[in-house]
Amino acid sequence: MKKLLVAASVLALTACSTPSEPQLSISPEPVIASQPLVQGKSMNLDSRDLRTAQFIAVVDSGRENVQPLHSNENLRTTLEDALSRQLTAQGYTIAKDSQGTLRLDILEAMVNVKHSVVSHDLSSKLQLQLVVETPKGKFVKRYSGKSARNGAMSASVQDMEQAMNNLITAVLKDIYADPELNAYIQENL
Repeated sequence: MKKLLVAASVLALTACSTPSEPQLSISPEPVIASQPLVQGKSMNLDSRDLRTAQFIAVVDSGRENVQPLHSNENLRTTLEDALSRQLTAQGYTIAKDSQGTLRLDILEAMVNVKHSVVSHDLSSKLQLQLVVETPKGKFVKRYSGKSARNGAMSASVQDMEQAMNNLITAVLKDIYADPELNAYIQENL
């Protein structure tokens, strides 16, 4: 019985010391306006992650060897924080007691990597939906982006991080520069 207990303890300690799966660090760069575009507009900011799978990357090394990779941070809170900083720089005030609400829905965020012996193909997809609800009505719009690249050898975690961060930053720029969204918020808040 003692031998079994010692063996189980050694096995448990060995399992704790094995390296964990790599994780991606997602840190997009929101657009920071040099001059506020609006004054006195206040909104509540909310977000939802509607993806069916919570991992952010899938690495396919062939022979049915597929490895999902997660983000170090919660993607929903990371994107909500980036959008909040962007809106604040535009002059909006984010407050829980506002009459208007801007909701960010994450519909898709994925980096797919296919490895072969000497190269890799990396493709990224992102789809976000913004829902603006005010006492005067509702505005819904989707923003999406795709990117693809290939390279020699296998893709690193940094390659995957860069692909997703660049894609999120590009979509945040689209949100910032969207005249339809900005006009709706300014007219209806």
